[in-house]
Amino acid sequence: MRTAIVGVGFMGWIHYLAYQRSPHAELVGFCSRSEAKRSGDWTSIQGNFGPPGRQIDVSGLTVAEHWQALLEDSGVDVIDVCLPPRMHEEVVVAALDAGKHVLCEKPLALQADTARRLADRGDGRLMVAHILPFHPEFQLLVDAAGDQRWGKPIAGRFKRTIGPPDWIPDFYDATSVGGPLLDLHVHDAHLIRLLFGMPDRVDTASRQHQGVPKLHETVFHFNDSPVVVSCGGGVIDSPARPFTHGFEVSFEKATVRFEFAAYADGQTSIVPLTIMHVDGTVEMPTLGDGDPITAFAAEIDAAAESVRTGKIHPVLDASIAADAIEICQMQAG
Repeated sequence: MRTAIVGVGFMGWIHYLAYQRSPHAELVGFCSRSEAKRSGDWTSIQGNFGPPGRQIDVSGLTVAEHWQALLEDSGVDVIDVCLPPRMHEEVVVAALDAGKHVLCEKPLALQADTARRLADRGDGRLMVAHILPFHPEFQLLVDAAGDQRWGKPIAGRFKRTIGPPDWIPDFYDATSVGGPLLDLHVHDAHLIRLLFGMPDRVDTASRQHQGVPKLHETVFHFNDSPVVVSCGGGVIDSPARPFTHGFEVSFEKATVRFEFAAYADGQTSIVPLTIMHVDGTVEMPTLGDGDPITAFAAEIDAAAESVRTGKIHPVLDASIAADAIEICQMQAG
């Protein structure tokens, strides 16, 4: 799979690192409006995980100022869209019309109807990069719900909170990034959709900022299932506030818990994945190396397999990504 990255910000950098580890995908090009980045100077890039940006070797890569040049390149199979969400639709549509496969960072769009229109247009060539289920702790949940090794999932509590997202311009702009629901919580909305299906309604309490929910607590209701599902999170206005995420999901025969926090000084704390069986036994399996780039490499490999076989990996399915956006819209009210 020969891929070109469109957009060299934080996620473009993380995807670049993932391509270096993937045995099934080759990064052949990228585009950026920044002359410095086109020359390989990515040192200005920062984010809330992974290594900071650095100087990269651009020799052997097709480097363009505008994404249209990559669409016209017959040596590119897949366009990897790492632009702000407001720009996704234009590039995704143009890439599909050019006959390319597309891997688009989440959220696919800022509105569910737009996302569904894109999913319908994808025709088996559009994938959405929802990374969470490729992290081993979350992958275990999705796999367990699929094979029902502990029975059906019956309850879940999820959380995701960050400090001020200073690395994301226009974070609270509903027409650009979408705020905490569409940038952060959409991860959990997608996971809830995979584990429990599509909720019929939600009850949400939220604190607003610039017209979008900044902090929220939500209970999800499923008419055809007596499951108990809730999620909370958003932004706390303190640079000392660590990024945290976690879950506690109960199946009929076991409960699985995991929590992780990353502080601004590089320190981390963790409640390792723990499986508590109904018979009282406890498992704490070792899962992966803890490096987030490993999960992104697995995501890239899944995209490559999807392109090779013509069958989209369920986690990358654009219709499910659209469902996640609809869930976020339900929560926003």
